[in-house]
Amino acid sequence: MTSDVLPGDLHFMDRALSLAARGLFTTMPNPRVGCVLVKAGAIVAEGWHERAGAPHAEAHALQAAGERARGTTAYVTLEPCSHTGRTPPCADALIAAGVTRVVAAMQDPNPLVAGQGFARLRAAGIPVTVGLQEQQARELNIGFISRMTRGRPWVRSKIAMSLDGRTALANGASQWITGVEARTDGHRLRARSCATLTGLGTLRKDDPALTVRLVDSPRQPIRIVVDNRLDAPLDARIFEGGGTWLFTVCDDAVRARPYRERGVEVVVLPPAANGRLDFAAMLQFMGQRELNEVTIEAGPRLNGPLLEAGVFDEFVFYVAPTLLGEGAAGVMDIHPLTDLSQRFDLVIDSVAPVGKDWRIVARQKSASQQVG
Repeated sequence: MTSDVLPGDLHFMDRALSLAARGLFTTMPNPRVGCVLVKAGAIVAEGWHERAGAPHAEAHALQAAGERARGTTAYVTLEPCSHTGRTPPCADALIAAGVTRVVAAMQDPNPLVAGQGFARLRAAGIPVTVGLQEQQARELNIGFISRMTRGRPWVRSKIAMSLDGRTALANGASQWITGVEARTDGHRLRARSCATLTGLGTLRKDDPALTVRLVDSPRQPIRIVVDNRLDAPLDARIFEGGGTWLFTVCDDAVRARPYRERGVEVVVLPPAANGRLDFAAMLQFMGQRELNEVTIEAGPRLNGPLLEAGVFDEFVFYVAPTLLGEGAAGVMDIHPLTDLSQRFDLVIDSVAPVGKDWRIVARQKSASQQVG
């Protein structure tokens, strides 16, 4: 971060970040962005990006300010865009409005911008400060950054488990290990996700809808099923209402037809060496379809291969203060390790109480380094 931070900058950037967070459930595939226009230590106007195709945060704030925008400092959580997409360039709008200083939390990772917005502002004689509250801004758009820099979404695994690491009884019963507060928090993860994903085993055992129900959200995530042989029951709740994808290696138009007739998008991908779905190809497809964040809610039989394939970036464990004992289902079915050097080490990001349970967020070190 540059050293030209002035008194009050932190306060106004925090306000811009809180505005950006209002788009947590709605802006995808766009980033979540907030903007505050300030003159003489007072807020003149503010705005935030609500959804793709709607005006950007800067445009909202400038419209609200009108002529009062002249001579203001603009606090933005992401570099103002310099290209024409669904909306005109925000850098040009700030220049035209007479803004005299810009404070940005971070540079836009989008190659179409990537410093060009800052360059336009500086070329117009507007001082630019970059890096204030950058980590907070990156966390807010961790999926967008992942897609722009890696070509794939940020993938989190949501797991509800007992204190001894069990996710279900031997007979499959798992509802409910955790309390309603933890389940509500899990629905917030769904609401901020572009998609939720599960496997055939969970589909047969729990018949999840994977919709957002326990929190208010104006949109539902895409729902995804991994089904290598197209064996998923057609009456599964996840296929109700459309908006579902099904990833498979079974290139059989006859078997796929009933799903497509239900409005399911059947995506046939080439198999990996083991004959099953190529997860790398799946992630690439998701990136091409502009998915920023994907939350996986699966059982140990799918979680294990996904872990071994390096799919997961983040784990959100909801841990209940209860014990289920030997014979209950575990978290991950992975190949037996023969040496401790083969273990999957994670970095704990946060630990917090959620009702009677605990939420532990842990990340793959490599993923945090790539987007952090």
